[in-house]
Amino acid sequence: MHKRYYKIMDKLLGQNFRKIIKMIPILLFFLVGLVSAQGQSPVYSQTQNTSDITQTNWQLFKYDVGNMLKGVGYSYTRPLHWKGKQWGTFGGILGGTGALYLFDDESSEFFRNRSEDISETINNFGENWGSPQNIYLLNGGVYFTGLFTKNEKLRRTGVLLLSSATATGLLQQLTKSLVGRARPVSGKSKDTFDPFNSNRNFHSFPSGHAMMAFTTAHVVAKQFKSIWVKSGIYAVGFIPGAQRLWDGQHWLSDVAFSLAISIFTVEAIDRYLNTKYDEKYNQQDKKLSWDLNFSPGQLGVVVRF
Repeated sequence: MHKRYYKIMDKLLGQNFRKIIKMIPILLFFLVGLVSAQGQSPVYSQTQNTSDITQTNWQLFKYDVGNMLKGVGYSYTRPLHWKGKQWGTFGGILGGTGALYLFDDESSEFFRNRSEDISETINNFGENWGSPQNIYLLNGGVYFTGLFTKNEKLRRTGVLLLSSATATGLLQQLTKSLVGRARPVSGKSKDTFDPFNSNRNFHSFPSGHAMMAFTTAHVVAKQFKSIWVKSGIYAVGFIPGAQRLWDGQHWLSDVAFSLAISIFTVEAIDRYLNTKYDEKYNQQDKKLSWDLNFSPGQLGVVVRF
């Protein structure tokens, strides 16, 4: 009976239904983590918006969808308002990506040669977790839980998750087509570019899996004050990007740039949502910062606590 059920659901939802079923425990883990985080020492204001109590779910939903769309637009227009410091940071990211680009052939060979050493569980997790349908399943679950329970924290988190995923998702789809970079698995060199080629083998830059997964991880990590919890969440969020390196789907520079854009996008939309909701994240926690590190023999992203 269960086999027939799977066949029916596969036809209705596509061939990813079994993967979605396998992801349910992971989704529940993140959702429970978000709810339990309320019991921690507050990182932000716990003031409840009393107007939510009298508003209907439909009114709240319309308000939230409007903020999601405006948040996406806000993130796209931020470069128009950047000052010297912001442009300096972005220039550092471009410089770091360019430096990694020089070693893309060597780094790709390094990761692909070690693909057989990766457990099937980790490999499957990385491939499934970064897919859009699973990301939106999690994000939607968080949002609608917050909406129906009138929990502003989960609602606000769901809005940030959905708007950030939408912003990064649209951006990476457009950029992939415009850049047209060949994937390592295509057998072509790192220098091969064919813009607007519809063949997926020319959709390497940036990495959609890495961008979507790390965007979600960054939003979830913002809910917690503990550096150790944050580090664990970021480690999980990095797995899909690493899996794409082992699988030869992306170059190291693709993944690194994707992670940086994820952080930029989440921070921009979070700043916009601060003007729309009482719940604000990490307003008193300035201990964690992201910087590019360049020194003789070293290149990478440094997370300072």
